[in-house]
Amino acid sequence: MRIDKLLSSMGLASRTESAKAAKQGLIKVNGNIISKSDIKVNPDTDVIEFMGKNISYKSNIYIMMNKPSGVVSSTDGKDGDTVISLLPEDLQKCGLFPCGRLDKDTVGLLIITNDGATSHYLLSPKRHVSKIYYVKTAFPVTENDIKLLETGVQLDKGDIARPANVQKVSENEIYITIVEGMYHQIKRMLEAVNNKVTFLERVEFGTLSLDTSLKRGEWRYLTQDEIDILLRQTK
Repeated sequence: MRIDKLLSSMGLASRTESAKAAKQGLIKVNGNIISKSDIKVNPDTDVIEFMGKNISYKSNIYIMMNKPSGVVSSTDGKDGDTVISLLPEDLQKCGLFPCGRLDKDTVGLLIITNDGATSHYLLSPKRHVSKIYYVKTAFPVTENDIKLLETGVQLDKGDIARPANVQKVSENEIYITIVEGMYHQIKRMLEAVNNKVTFLERVEFGTLSLDTSLKRGEWRYLTQDEIDILLRQTK
């Protein structure tokens, strides 16, 4: 892989910036300063330094974010601030995107990656990857409401939600597990039983749980164990 492509794919520098950095002696390969950015390197065996820091190349990036309210799960800012804008500038250049969407006012677990194949698999309706949400409601959730939600309810616009799993916490609090990702699905499901969502937080996605040490708007890289768990779902 060319050194400029490596730096570009990691969001560290554009190809033009890589060329300038090489001319300024800011790139080293195996301890040697290189003057051109088009030389080829082996990311697995070569020791690469950029601006005095060792670079550990990762072809795919996996990030967990505790999404705050008021930002959109997209890569452009047409509707306001995006989850990508909450990341450092270098990561904003890596072609990252949210794996699935949370509504603007919905908070909680969001996976951000540049791994299109894994994202497509996890979001495919055929895969039935589960998502668990913590929900606060405007009115008490009755046993009959739970029975309807667990049987499957008809939504507006003719959509039908698959049977969900509901765990009651209090009269106005539930955990609900779904295997779909329809537009505003949880809100529409509660509306189908004549209720209204007042707070919505995703706490699990597939086999990953939200890291409770992350404050709203904070993020971290997935650990290798978490990445292995995530990828195992696609096997």
